[in-house]
Amino acid sequence: MRWADALGGIRALPLLLLLAACGPAATVAPPAREAGLALHWRLLRPDGPGPHPAAVLLPGCDGVHDNMDFWAETFLRHGRAALILDSHAPRGLDDDPAWRLVCAAQLLRGPERAGDLAVALDALDRMPGIDGGDVVLLGASHGGWTAMEFVRLAAEGTPPPGLARWPASPDDLLARTRALVLLYPYCGVLNRAGPEDWAEAPPTLMILAGDDSVVSAPACADRARQLAASGAEVRVEVLPGAGHAFDQRDRSPLSALTFDADQRARAEALVGGLLGDLR
Repeated sequence: MRWADALGGIRALPLLLLLAACGPAATVAPPAREAGLALHWRLLRPDGPGPHPAAVLLPGCDGVHDNMDFWAETFLRHGRAALILDSHAPRGLDDDPAWRLVCAAQLLRGPERAGDLAVALDALDRMPGIDGGDVVLLGASHGGWTAMEFVRLAAEGTPPPGLARWPASPDDLLARTRALVLLYPYCGVLNRAGPEDWAEAPPTLMILAGDDSVVSAPACADRARQLAASGAEVRVEVLPGAGHAFDQRDRSPLSALTFDADQRARAEALVGGLLGDLR
């Protein structure tokens, strides 16, 4: 996850690219969005015919990395299929400097990316051997922002930016979501999830990094308190000493972020406890 490195790379981009990146997303119908995403997403299945409950994994702003494989294997051990949803590659944003625009919120903000999530949830419901009515969402950083915006937009009934319409009833898509796992999400001013949209949200586990230097853990803790005021179940766990993206080994050059196996194990135990409660 590379938000901390983003602005320096963006300064070197041509002005024309920046202006294009800040423009509105092209609007497409759900089948067209799904066709592009399906070329790049990966679905891992547990042994046996199923139908298996599932999880959708949303990586950070720098795209799919090793932490998504780790969490996919975690879900597999708990009997869930895992769909790693790559929003970057279909848009040509998986290489430097393109992902830096995402990290700087110049391109592919959380609300737009929520459309990818809606399309993936609808696709899972049509896949053989998958129980599309029992899906856990796990979002890391920008992916956590995306999951929160999905809940907000579904509650409002407003199609995500860039998506011509919902692929299925937004109430139905939200009902299929059994739980949210938000790893060190972005909770800043651009994140519009609020208590007015959260009353029907699924149980939410927010895992924050105590020494996060990229996003504000206190802001997320405050946002969680606001969301819980709606009556929804929102649990916050702060990992003291953990830095942003503690679960990711892959790093960009000169990144100051560090992988921490012990903190990842603590987060895994928290997620495992949540999954056990869903059985």
